[in-house]
Amino acid sequence: MASRVPPSKTSLAEEDRPAPPTAALEQPEDWKKTFKGRQTISKFADPCEAASKASLDCLERAHYNRDECVDFFKAYRECKGKWLEQRREDRRMGRA
Repeated sequence: MASRVPPSKTSLAEEDRPAPPTAALEQPEDWKKTFKGRQTISKFADPCEAASKASLDCLERAHYNRDECVDFFKAYRECKGKWLEQRREDRRMGRA
């Protein structure tokens, strides 16, 4: 069951803040390898899993204060957008 503790509204001290996300989080893994590398075929395979985990880890460290993790959310959205664009381009070119 989820915790019913409300998120923190106070900012973290500078030394407790999560390190900013790296540029590598904005680049998706090769989606074909991600899907083929799994033991079972699943629609839930995610080439942006590293960015997703980093954003959830940031929330955990920031006591669920979303304002502290905006950069991580942005990196995940960028990664997801690039991944979807890769898939669209591959379909257009007949490589899917």
